[in-house]
Amino acid sequence: MDWIKINDTTYRYEDKGVRFFLLIGADYALMLDSGMQVRNAKELAAQVTTLPVKLFNTHTDPDHIGSNEEFIEVMMNPAELVNYRKSHTSQSIIPVYDGDIIDIGGRPLKAIHLPGHTPGSTALLDMNSGMLFSGDPVQDGKIFMFGPMRELSAYILSLKRLMTFNNEITEIYPCHGTCPVSKEIIPKLIEGAERVERGEVTAEPLEMFGHKVAAYNIGEAVLLCDE
Repeated sequence: MDWIKINDTTYRYEDKGVRFFLLIGADYALMLDSGMQVRNAKELAAQVTTLPVKLFNTHTDPDHIGSNEEFIEVMMNPAELVNYRKSHTSQSIIPVYDGDIIDIGGRPLKAIHLPGHTPGSTALLDMNSGMLFSGDPVQDGKIFMFGPMRELSAYILSLKRLMTFNNEITEIYPCHGTCPVSKEIIPKLIEGAERVERGEVTAEPLEMFGHKVAAYNIGEAVLLCDE
């Protein structure tokens, strides 16, 4: 599998149902997540850039941190550490909070905290192009909302807050599902999630990784929640 070029400074890598991104600035390249099956994402980045490569995790579910061990330090929202430190105890953490700007050299990226899917889920908004790299919360695939520390009401509030950035967003680049998706998906996800919260959507029972879950098809995506 090779990198897929989005534009001259943006690439995506498809890794068995999840994708991660490489954003190239004037000073360094920023990897957004590090894959699931691959264990050499940093090495793969050398296929498209000779710049130093740093890592930012949108969140730390296992399918997003496959190559994290390649990096001495990693940027993330500290709310993710409650999960991340269970398996990664030695890396230096560079905290990234809501509203922080990561400038990779003429390319400022604004952090937007989107708790709900995980406590520290964070999207990055390319302030030059309006490309939003959303992680998992905004997508048209299956959104995991079951298990510890996932909260549907927080997810809805996060999406409503994301709407306040609507004029700054051009397109959305998620880690699952179609890529890119239109920003018009955001209000549709809100409406669907609110219908689930009100009990207006019939669930289909599923088993995922040994968990019995309730799958709610809301049209734009499927929310996988606790039974």
